[in-house]
Amino acid sequence: MPKTAPLFQAESLKLKQAPMLPADSEDSALSLRLKQYLKSQDIDQIWEGYRYAYQAHDGVVRKTGEPYIIHPVSVACVLADLHMDVPTILAALLHDVVEDTLITTGDIKEKFGEQVAELVDGVTKLDKIEFQSESQAQAENFRKMLLAMSQDVRVILVKLADRLHNMQTLEAMKPEKQKLIAKETLEIYAPIANRLGLNAIYQTLEDLSFQYLYPMRFNAISKAIMAARGNRKEVVSKILESIKQQLASMSIDAEVSGREKHLYSIYRKMTSKATPFSQVYDIYGFRVVVKDLPSCYYALGALHALYKPISTKFKDYIAVPKANGYQSLHTTLLGPFGTPIEVQIRSSAMHNIADAGVAAHWLYKSSDAQLTALQQQTHQWLQRLLEIQSESTDSLDFLEHFKIDLFPDEVYVFTPKGKILALPKGATAVDFAYAVHSGIGNACVAVRINQELAPLRTELHNGDHVEIITGALAKPNPAWLNYVITGRARAHIRHFLKSQQSTESGHLGERMLNQALRALHVEPNSIEDVHWQKLIRDYGLKTKEEILSDIGLGKRQNVMVAHQLLAMTDDHVEKHTKLAKSLDTITIRGTEGMAVQFAKCCRPIPGDPILGFINKDKGLVIHTHDCPSVRKFKLDPDKWLDVEWEPESERLFKTNLNLTVANQPGMLAKIASGIAEAGSNIDNVSVEESDGSAYANIYFTVQVRNRIHLADLMRSLRKIPDVVRINRAKISVTGSTAKPTNQ
Repeated sequence: MPKTAPLFQAESLKLKQAPMLPADSEDSALSLRLKQYLKSQDIDQIWEGYRYAYQAHDGVVRKTGEPYIIHPVSVACVLADLHMDVPTILAALLHDVVEDTLITTGDIKEKFGEQVAELVDGVTKLDKIEFQSESQAQAENFRKMLLAMSQDVRVILVKLADRLHNMQTLEAMKPEKQKLIAKETLEIYAPIANRLGLNAIYQTLEDLSFQYLYPMRFNAISKAIMAARGNRKEVVSKILESIKQQLASMSIDAEVSGREKHLYSIYRKMTSKATPFSQVYDIYGFRVVVKDLPSCYYALGALHALYKPISTKFKDYIAVPKANGYQSLHTTLLGPFGTPIEVQIRSSAMHNIADAGVAAHWLYKSSDAQLTALQQQTHQWLQRLLEIQSESTDSLDFLEHFKIDLFPDEVYVFTPKGKILALPKGATAVDFAYAVHSGIGNACVAVRINQELAPLRTELHNGDHVEIITGALAKPNPAWLNYVITGRARAHIRHFLKSQQSTESGHLGERMLNQALRALHVEPNSIEDVHWQKLIRDYGLKTKEEILSDIGLGKRQNVMVAHQLLAMTDDHVEKHTKLAKSLDTITIRGTEGMAVQFAKCCRPIPGDPILGFINKDKGLVIHTHDCPSVRKFKLDPDKWLDVEWEPESERLFKTNLNLTVANQPGMLAKIASGIAEAGSNIDNVSVEESDGSAYANIYFTVQVRNRIHLADLMRSLRKIPDVVRINRAKISVTGSTAKPTNQ
């Protein structure tokens, strides 16, 4: 397999050839780089980190056979080429010590400060995440998750430099491992480098991945480029000289250079457009770097005067920059002998951004004014990628406040099988359950987040591993609608609740209709299907269940439906037109679900005299006889039904209690303990704001089985010292607490 000579590889080889040369020596590769832009005291701090890492990895060798310390030093060299700050270089040197040695993040924080410790911790967390899916969409989600997890962009830069050196030494791995790492690099890390504008690293990662994934294709294109290089050498030299002379004649100060497309971009163009190598015209191109933005357009005019432009091959990335901040003019010209040539024209500032992306800020050192201007430009260029959190006047501190915020409205979490799901920011475990499958959402009862049990309303964060626990008899809780944020979850919960209400209302409606029929001395089973089918057609409905549900919800009167059914039979008896007074009493079990609701204004419990009111939206609503709301609905007696409690009901029912107690510490705890000892549950509690008096009012909603249970509870609470008064509360029609009635 032929070896490329990508960016930074020569420096890595230099380190491998002289492994005994300490990185902190005057002539080492890292030392030479650091001296270009750092002060001596900063370099001394870096050497301290180097020696710390050297001791931590002492005796460890890589698969290549070289001392392990060569790897972090090589990573630091890559970042030093980008003129990164001291914390980033230190993080590069220390990025593997937490994962591979007994040293902890706390140790690094104590030795080198919180900023370096956070960077090392961020890189360590990214190292633990493995990309497992073959899906292209999953690759994009994985990239987004990595970027979203790295709140400081320096974490990603260290990770990219780490991956670059690993790719440069990949020959030591087994072939299957080479392909796996190369595929991950091509799908995940190269696109991230491109998105961040790290052009040189991006192209190198792509070429190295191409080399290991498709070695035969890599070899074929490499040989073709070598052959073309010889054939075109004279033409390229002639064009280069012509461009220089043309720009000089128009007094445009510019640096002109020829460039060669990297291998993988040629291969990608050949495959995407089904183009043979001989027709890939922009294998060789030219770059013109001028001093400022106006000169870009002057140079463009000069070149169009020299060679005829191909009108369909012009792109203005200065007026409309790429998402990663890249700016340049691209034009394709018809050169000598009709050969198309591509020319890129950009200013020196644009050139630095194009080559180094977000790291280009370290190249500007001359004054704070220039840096501030660059910050303003960066905010415009990278507005969809990066967010400047605060202004800074020190270039070495610039990236400390330069946070990555690529996808602020999404979080990326793992399923138990390693699949990544993208959810809106603020999504809860219930949203996740419905994103997996509606059946999982409907049946969820609990959740494990990162192997720990958590409430279903827990908000999810990037990188969380989420496992939903389901129950065979579980069903959606209406309370979920208070905290789910995805439309999918909300729609499924509402659909289920509506279907459940329809089913429960159907059962109640059937009971009400059967009682109406028996009051007419007709057995419900005597109503034949043909009669039901005719009634369904008359109502314009589709099923019998819809009629029964309408009865249960109060949308149809059971008396009227009974009459209409009997009118279709041969034994219809006219004398039963006055039916309402002869209906049997409906028995309330307390297990009817949403078809029967207990009014919150009076909170009826078994033992209370009750009435049933048919509400067209809520179905059958149960009130106590003395409920203040009853007076409001007395005007519509046709909607009232006689109801009674089923004996021996074991369900718990809610009721309200008002307590007046001495305003002393610990009273609430004493009362709560007393309620628990009486076998009751607290559903809600509120305390009236203190007005400075010696007494306070506490309002409880408790769960009891019946009036006897409630009486026992109240007797128990009266025995607590400093409980002055206790009453069962009723709520007025307006919603305020009515004058309580003594139990």
